[in-house]
Amino acid sequence: MQARPLLDWADPPRELIGFLGLFFGAGAVGFRYFALKGREIETDRPFYDDAAQRAAIIGLIGTILSLALAAWELPALAARKHMDPAAFATSDAATMMELGFLIIALFGFALGIARVGAGWVLAAIGVVVGALRVALLGRWSQLVNPVHSLAAGLWIGTLFVLVTAGLSSLLKNEQTRERRGAIAADMVNGFSPLALTMGAIVVVFGLITAWRHLHHLSALWTTPYGYTLIVKLVFVALVFGLGAWNWRRQRPILGTEPAAVAIRNSARAELTFAVLVLLVTSVLVSLPSPRG
Repeated sequence: MQARPLLDWADPPRELIGFLGLFFGAGAVGFRYFALKGREIETDRPFYDDAAQRAAIIGLIGTILSLALAAWELPALAARKHMDPAAFATSDAATMMELGFLIIALFGFALGIARVGAGWVLAAIGVVVGALRVALLGRWSQLVNPVHSLAAGLWIGTLFVLVTAGLSSLLKNEQTRERRGAIAADMVNGFSPLALTMGAIVVVFGLITAWRHLHHLSALWTTPYGYTLIVKLVFVALVFGLGAWNWRRQRPILGTEPAAVAIRNSARAELTFAVLVLLVTSVLVSLPSPRG
């Protein structure tokens, strides 16, 4: 009898697409509601409006990825219930909720691109409530993974949008040349409380998730799941280390254009290790958990 392979290599890419969809959507929402708090400064409003529009485009891309993944997985889910996909999608509460919140987010980001303020409210509902939709079904014990993933998305996803739609665009914008340092400081200072809060939630719920899967501590160094988790933790430690460096050493000196360039570059390094975390996590969640 042929042994069953430990890992189906079609699973990690699917998981990675799911992570990217959530991170882009959550990052766009986090950027709009935290990093852009300084948009009330009238002279800077054109830049902030443009940055919000760029963030909405990133959020829309993430939502499209999530919708594509849901459509891809729908036939297999329906087959398990011996139903056709259309009947399953209109009868299964969890699937209807998932698709419904994704459609809400899609319309929200589309309105955000059109610079309609109410669109961001819809986008936030679609992304945040949609990620935690199991709570609406009363499945409280299943909230650990969604909370962990959403917190990571609001932290790392917002950092990605901050760098791409915020800092990088700011440093190329000629109209804001005299205010680049101040605007960069406003955005980073708005993002910092979100990063600190979500980072703490990631740690707490990550530990809960790891323990629920490992069952016993020795599985950490005796199973493929444990080996992969160790690799992930190493990269996570590097992300936290760079994040702490940015918060303690880079953020306090913000206010000038050279300081904005420096924190953008260090944030890019943080994002590089965060991408490695996502790649390893995509493999990790595709592996079977150690036996209890």
